[in-house]
Amino acid sequence: MMKRFFIQSQFGFLLLFFVMVGKLRAQNPIVQTAYTADPAPLVYNNRLYLYTTQDEEESTWFNMNNWRVYSTDDMVNWTDHGAILSYTDFEWAKGDAWAAQCVEKNGKFYLYVPVISKVNNRGAIGVAVGDSPLGPFYDPLGKPLLQTEWGDIDPTVFIDDDGQAHMYWGNPQLKYVKLNEDMISYKGDIVEVPMTAASFGKREGDPKRPTTYEEGPWLYKRNSLYYLFWPGGPLPEFIGYSTSDKAEGPWKYGGIIMPAEGKAFTNHPGIVDFKGKTYFFYHNGALPGGGGFTRSVAVQELNFNPDGSIDPMKMTTGITHATGKVNPYELHQAETIAWSEHVKSYQNKKVGVFIKAKKDGAFTCVKNVDFGAEGARNFFARVGTTHNGGIRMEVRSGALDGALLATIQVPMTGGDDRWTTVETALSDKVSGLHDLYFVFKGKAPSNILFFDCWKFGR
Repeated sequence: MMKRFFIQSQFGFLLLFFVMVGKLRAQNPIVQTAYTADPAPLVYNNRLYLYTTQDEEESTWFNMNNWRVYSTDDMVNWTDHGAILSYTDFEWAKGDAWAAQCVEKNGKFYLYVPVISKVNNRGAIGVAVGDSPLGPFYDPLGKPLLQTEWGDIDPTVFIDDDGQAHMYWGNPQLKYVKLNEDMISYKGDIVEVPMTAASFGKREGDPKRPTTYEEGPWLYKRNSLYYLFWPGGPLPEFIGYSTSDKAEGPWKYGGIIMPAEGKAFTNHPGIVDFKGKTYFFYHNGALPGGGGFTRSVAVQELNFNPDGSIDPMKMTTGITHATGKVNPYELHQAETIAWSEHVKSYQNKKVGVFIKAKKDGAFTCVKNVDFGAEGARNFFARVGTTHNGGIRMEVRSGALDGALLATIQVPMTGGDDRWTTVETALSDKVSGLHDLYFVFKGKAPSNILFFDCWKFGR
């Protein structure tokens, strides 16, 4: 969610749920290895994929170049699939990889994105198509899907039960159109949605902005009721919602479901049903160094009243109980993480996505790892470092200082395009259910080691 017109202000809000004390129990923000924003969830083949934007480090504006994807099957351990599309993949675009959404239809994946056009230096909505939720994605049009006079950002697309795809977008004016069957063109006229207080709540003191609607709409359906979630203002943004018995409206204002809080002055909703529950994604500035331009995605459950209304809720610590178990005897990516500290995500052509430990004592955690009754006897990892001697990775159970299962001495490989595989016997056979902590040790000043994947053996 972005602001074309933003008057910079400082907001001294405390994010009460997220302090570093007790961080090992927290799950929010769900990504700690990069700054992420504008969450857009998609469920496919019993796995939840989350598309995000990426705030560049130390930004003082919405400097965003890529769209990223994360996925999970248990709502606790998230796999980083890296940057899967950039604004540079659109030859006609010059910048601003802002809030996007991906939907699936007939085995194809359509990623709707807002970017700045080279032609007229204005925002436009493009679409990229892929054969899997991870891409690769390509631009089938070679031009914008649509462009109006102004405000073309934050598209949301919903495919109804009858196969009709509906798209909303826009800041400060909400706009709507129906997409054609091909999903890369639209039918009829672009509609400017009436901005009435009955539909989106009344904004006080600003005749040019009669309603509280700001941007970032998200269209969702529950039973026979359509919901339009959206950030409202003035700044800092809250998240409100409206309802209708038709996807195209008219809309009735429902109220605020997430009041403005946290260190980010924007927010962006993303709602999805997964494994019998409804999840509400948003962003805040909760990570160290976080703020209005360095944001982080979070998630919590969304509950409805019997009449379909939604009560206001505060930001929470997130989903603390996994809905599944991790099989340690399968190969796992090091970037599959429930929680981490002092770890950053990278990718290259050699191994794809991997992580780097930035300092001594950095760690990652993977929850709910089930070794079974027979148990594991050895551990394998693919690692590397640029430092000569004294670099190691400890595998511990239950806590940073929990039972030591294994220690790997990491040999110098020279660079993150050069890797080695190391295997070691466990200190004792490990069985049952564990939370694993990979703790990175070494006296090097920075970039202690890099870590690609791991596996246990019997």
